[in-house]
Amino acid sequence: MAKHLIPGDTTLKGIKPGDARKRLSDGDGLYLLLFVKGGAHGWRLDYAHGGKRKTLSLGTYPDTSLSLARKKADEARKLLSEGTDPSDVRKAGKAAIEAKVEADKLAAEGKPGPGTFEFVARDWLATVHQAKVSPAHAERTQVRFEKDVFPWLGRRPIGEIDAPELLQCLRHIEARGAIETAHRAKDASGQVFRYAVAQGLCQRNPAADLRDAMRPVESRHLAAIVDPVQAGELLRNAMGYQGQPVTRAALLLSALLLLRPGELRHMEWAEVNLDDAIVTIPGERMKRKKQDKADGPPHHVPLAPQAVAILRELQPLTGHGRYVFPAMTTGERCMSENTVRSALRRLGYGNDDMTAHGFRAMARTMMAERLGIAPEVIEAQLAHAVPDALGRAYNRTQYLDQRRVMTQWADYLDRLRKGADVLPFKAA
Repeated sequence: MAKHLIPGDTTLKGIKPGDARKRLSDGDGLYLLLFVKGGAHGWRLDYAHGGKRKTLSLGTYPDTSLSLARKKADEARKLLSEGTDPSDVRKAGKAAIEAKVEADKLAAEGKPGPGTFEFVARDWLATVHQAKVSPAHAERTQVRFEKDVFPWLGRRPIGEIDAPELLQCLRHIEARGAIETAHRAKDASGQVFRYAVAQGLCQRNPAADLRDAMRPVESRHLAAIVDPVQAGELLRNAMGYQGQPVTRAALLLSALLLLRPGELRHMEWAEVNLDDAIVTIPGERMKRKKQDKADGPPHHVPLAPQAVAILRELQPLTGHGRYVFPAMTTGERCMSENTVRSALRRLGYGNDDMTAHGFRAMARTMMAERLGIAPEVIEAQLAHAVPDALGRAYNRTQYLDQRRVMTQWADYLDRLRKGADVLPFKAA
């Protein structure tokens, strides 16, 4: 119980500037600090916490009366009895007020406040996600947040979002039939929540509780022709394509080079060596993790004579520019991702029949089933990631075997195009 030494406010009113006394004590550490040169007098509370002597300011006199100063001192002593430093409580309250003021200011400017889901998500995008993935991947994630998540959860404090609220947001994506997009949004949101947990901004990741709460993604492979007779018909149709010669070359080389559609479209003449019959795709353009793009080796694609012949025919048309397959409107960009797809539509192949990416699936299936080529050789030629060190060494060193695979595959396609009856390979 505090021992009051100051009789009352009437005593304080008699204090004049220049008073010789330095302070008036009220007991148990509470006192009025006198400013001898004039100005406001200040209430102070001396206390000990954690083995250290500290002082807490309780306001100025006369704005803070003696009775109010005693009340504040009693509240501080109660916190001390509970093991809490009253200075820490005051700092936290001040920080909360400042945070609210800043949040209100940002909200007025249309920006997310600190601690909101959007604020934390953008911080994660900039500091973590962009450092791990390709720029295109990071951009897709950001657009997905801006379109499907921020409108519902962006201004919510991330520590207050629970699993049902996150699920309700994802239901809006499912409602338009974008099931895979909903799962991608959940996974990205989960990474943001884990980042927030590490930052002390929330207690747990609610996305982890939605594992069995969402509609499953229906696996659907890109359409591809894997029947030899149908493949032969496709190749004959591609050979007789009546559209742009650059598009016709892209169709034929899609079947011969087995590159991903994006890798084929962005292929540059500087990467093509017709004399040595090889194309070298830089690592940064391959479908790899960001670190592997920067440090990984390039992908070498040996050219069969049929591919060399097509490229030599194409060189007078586009060889003066950067891209092997430039856009029709300008040589500063490569052809559109829809060009080969549109050409297949003109040939009568719908999305459920054949796709640009389907040429890779066609090769993978028929190389194994019809030519008996070893799976690891096929995977190396398709530039699929190989998990073990032995596989990676194989992918790097078996250059001659890859060259034979490409020649064997091109010759096989020629026989199919001519209508030959090609039987499956019989292993010895």
